[in-house]
Amino acid sequence: MTFVLVWIGGLVTSHGAGMAVPDWPNTYGYNMFFFPVSKWIGGIFYEHTHRLVASTVGLLTMILALWLHGYKSRPLLRWGGVVIMVGGVYAFIKYPTHMSENILTLCIGLAALSASYVWPKCEPSPKWLRALGLLAFVAVVIQGLLGGFRVTEKMASLGIFHGTLAQLFFLLVSSIALFHTQFWRNLPIQSETDTKGRRYFFALTTVLILTQLALGATMRHQHAGLAIPDFPAAYGKLWPDTDASSIAKYNQSRNDYGQFQPITAFQVVLQMIHRMVACLILISVATCAFLTFRQLGAKHLLARFTQFWLGLIIVQILLGAATIWTGRSADIATAHVACGALSLVTGGLISIISFRMLSSRGLVAAVTERESVTRSGSPAISVMLFLTSVLVLSPAAGHRPALQSAVKNELTSFASSSNIANSR
Repeated sequence: MTFVLVWIGGLVTSHGAGMAVPDWPNTYGYNMFFFPVSKWIGGIFYEHTHRLVASTVGLLTMILALWLHGYKSRPLLRWGGVVIMVGGVYAFIKYPTHMSENILTLCIGLAALSASYVWPKCEPSPKWLRALGLLAFVAVVIQGLLGGFRVTEKMASLGIFHGTLAQLFFLLVSSIALFHTQFWRNLPIQSETDTKGRRYFFALTTVLILTQLALGATMRHQHAGLAIPDFPAAYGKLWPDTDASSIAKYNQSRNDYGQFQPITAFQVVLQMIHRMVACLILISVATCAFLTFRQLGAKHLLARFTQFWLGLIIVQILLGAATIWTGRSADIATAHVACGALSLVTGGLISIISFRMLSSRGLVAAVTERESVTRSGSPAISVMLFLTSVLVLSPAAGHRPALQSAVKNELTSFASSSNIANSR
């Protein structure tokens, strides 16, 4: 659903419909949820649909945050529902003319109260996951406020932060989803040594993609998407002239072709920086895919993921070129935005997975043996193996190879005997 929201948000900007509905949180004076369907025309359709989908994502995010707290969410739902219902009754008395809003408030309170009696009695998720759920809820609230203030304050610059935060929110909820999968639980924990620093290269490339998405959002809200109308050249050159006379010439040429919105030197430079960062991202992701393929093998999980990541980047660049070649077709420009979001999420998840699978520490085999025995379920064995592995992995043991080797062999022998005993 978050990806759908990003896609619709792209459509809003591509169609220039960001201000098609001039008020917020209402829609032309109507309650957002009771706006007549017959009036969903032109740009209003895109902007109003965007608001409704955003509200749905906000509701789902709130449910996710509560769900991560397990049975502990029941009292909050119950008393929260009661408070909302009391507020709805008060609104009926105080504002009888706002019948639809009052009914909606009562329904929300009743839904929360009812949910408290059927809410799952599962144990709360780990503290760090609950924190991520709350962070997602805070992020989606801030995202909604940024979108609203962008309308009420008529500040296009807020749209840049609104679009960038949307990408980060998409990555955050995708990460939470990953942490709840069987795939994540089955991943080997730091079972391989990352001697080449691949994990950090993945993360750095992902940050570079986020920077590129922020640049793209700036271009879209500065209306600089077609500041340079040709590709791969730029006004027929490798780097276009940006002096005042050249900009005037560009604008005259744009008027001749019916593009009446003038451009500035800043917009031209911004477009060129966007292109340069795109090339840098392509080189970085291609390097990630090549090194992972060469060092880990074609069948390795990370090798397959990085190849998919490279494919997304190639598609993204082609969509960017097609956006220019088609005169910024709304559908192609939106697909360009959506593919950029997928590229960021893919890079982020690859980075997270790589930090789980790869370790910069030595003696990975000893760690693996320790974990295999720890999973047998005996607390005494877990403590013993933890202390033994600390001795083996400590830097102070580096100048005592004989002792280190002996302890490691003993660890392996003990792990084998413990597994045999547990199998019986």
